[in-house]
Amino acid sequence: MSTKQFFRSPWRVLGFIVLVILMLMWLVPFFSALMTAVRTNEDIMRRGFWALPNEITLENFRVAWDRGNLKRYIPNSFIITIPALVGTLFLSSLSAYALARFRFKGNRFILFLYVGGMMLPFQVLMMPVFRLTDALGLYNTHLGIILFHTAFQLGFCTFLLRNYMRTVPNEILEAARIDGCSEFRIWWQIMMPLTVPALAALATLEFTWIFNDYLWAIVLLQDDNLKPVTAGLATLQGQYVMDWTVIVAGALIATVPTVILFIFLQRYFIEGLTLGATK
Repeated sequence: MSTKQFFRSPWRVLGFIVLVILMLMWLVPFFSALMTAVRTNEDIMRRGFWALPNEITLENFRVAWDRGNLKRYIPNSFIITIPALVGTLFLSSLSAYALARFRFKGNRFILFLYVGGMMLPFQVLMMPVFRLTDALGLYNTHLGIILFHTAFQLGFCTFLLRNYMRTVPNEILEAARIDGCSEFRIWWQIMMPLTVPALAALATLEFTWIFNDYLWAIVLLQDDNLKPVTAGLATLQGQYVMDWTVIVAGALIATVPTVILFIFLQRYFIEGLTLGATK
């Protein structure tokens, strides 16, 4: 469709304007955070958050890196996020394959359990999870929070992968079985390559959610040396004065890994979100 044809339709023009307005509204928090990070705290206190800066400085990023000790907290975030992400995708792909390709008694009941677990708010589970990790000797360890994230993300990942795996033609799997492939080999060499777009979309979402988790980082971890970057940023808060410029600068630094991941996986991410749109 040419540009002239596009603008001849008033509804298309109206839809385009609405999308631009929504995009600008979505970008307002980001630009406000960026403008705050490059200002001095005195300038914000004197002229307010929404005033344009008289002077732009990058000193806040250095202060946030040094004072917030991000060089220790960011590696902790990767230590927690990567094993939890790998474990979640591995286990959910196995359970999704079983629920999608096998018919057995209790199949839907197990699926409903996964979906029901997604409906529970994490806040009501704080005390049971805390007592369980303490009883198992996993409190204040990276292993404890890794296992927690893996368990609580299984429901969503299994639900999404199961729905996608059901769209794979059964003839492909039957041909593999005739050739003598075991179920595990069919899952690994046939089903997993076919679900790469869905896995990439899930990996992007799960990495972002786990990496940016704050609630469970402060509930399950007490030692400051074990905390991820989200909990570590809390150390930048003063008792009487809040240096917002440094805190926001540290938060922007913490977003860099997720942005880089999305840049590399955006093709698969978009493809995974639009699966089935043209079928």
